[in-house]
Amino acid sequence: MRRFQSLAVFLFLNLLAADFAWAQEKSAEPQMGMEHQHHGGFMQEGMHHVIAKGVALDARVDDAAHTVTLRVGPMNLPAHTSHMKMPQPSDQVWQIPFEGWLLAYHPKLVDAAGQEVPGTVLHHTAFWNENRSDFLCPNKEEHIFGAGSEMTDWVEVPGYGYRVQKDDRIRIETMVYNPTATSYEKVYLEVVIPFQYAAENLPPRKNVYPAWMDVKSCGNSSYDVPAGKSEKSGTVTVKYDGLLLGVGGHLHDYGRQIVLEDLTRKETVATLDARVDDQGRLEAVPVRLFVQEGGFKLSAGDVLKTSATYDNPTDNLLRNGAMGIAVGYFVPNNESKMAALRRKTPPPREMARMAHDH
Repeated sequence: MRRFQSLAVFLFLNLLAADFAWAQEKSAEPQMGMEHQHHGGFMQEGMHHVIAKGVALDARVDDAAHTVTLRVGPMNLPAHTSHMKMPQPSDQVWQIPFEGWLLAYHPKLVDAAGQEVPGTVLHHTAFWNENRSDFLCPNKEEHIFGAGSEMTDWVEVPGYGYRVQKDDRIRIETMVYNPTATSYEKVYLEVVIPFQYAAENLPPRKNVYPAWMDVKSCGNSSYDVPAGKSEKSGTVTVKYDGLLLGVGGHLHDYGRQIVLEDLTRKETVATLDARVDDQGRLEAVPVRLFVQEGGFKLSAGDVLKTSATYDNPTDNLLRNGAMGIAVGYFVPNNESKMAALRRKTPPPREMARMAHDH
């Protein structure tokens, strides 16, 4: 295990999503009485928010540059507004227009003029492939990318990529908030995704599978943070033989450490100490890369334990104030076994939503 030194070598792993709640644009007032409930998984099931109107997804493919640029917005973010107080956008869906591999994810927040907005106002964004199940938690859609206030780049690992099929539906779930004293208007979440076509005259990529190891195991990720120091842990069982390329972590404010252990092998996979400011607010979580050692070997049946440590100085219970996730990319020994993750039909809630839309 070693600290990842060169982003040019590593792909995506660092943090996932931090929490992200957000306000709506002033010209689109919330429709009172209507609520939006985000799907379970990254956000807590049952968390209701007023719908923010006027938010849309713009997806643009640049064939020359081999990039897709996704923009979600516009969003207005009044100062000193929590994610629970903000109207939230409905989930957006990007339908993949090609066969190939997604190679990296470069997120940022910008205003209408293209000027960068601080990542502090991103509670989280999470991308889910509705056509595949998560290989560790098959009750969930496959969680392919996430980002939060750290706005960490998920950069390319040469020779590897996330395989997509034409018409795969990528659901984009976003939350924003604004704990700062500055208001921001007409903000867009922008994610640039380099890709490779399957039909190109280039060597094929090895397929990687997102590995999300959560202190809530295969449940919903949010949980309450008591005052003072606390620790929460959960386990998940690996179902396939393969290699973990590396691991990063996701915490919220007052999070101090993520530890990933292989209980079966009685070995610590990674200890990730958060960097925080003098108030304990999260600034970054490191990444550990195992590529130089040939990857961290995982076997079917291995039990992985993820633990998150918090130190909450506020003297208050912070409702849904924490997440604790180790995130990496997994390369299976037998690719053919992974075909079982493909969903032939959308999940029931998606079919119900499509029926409603039509």
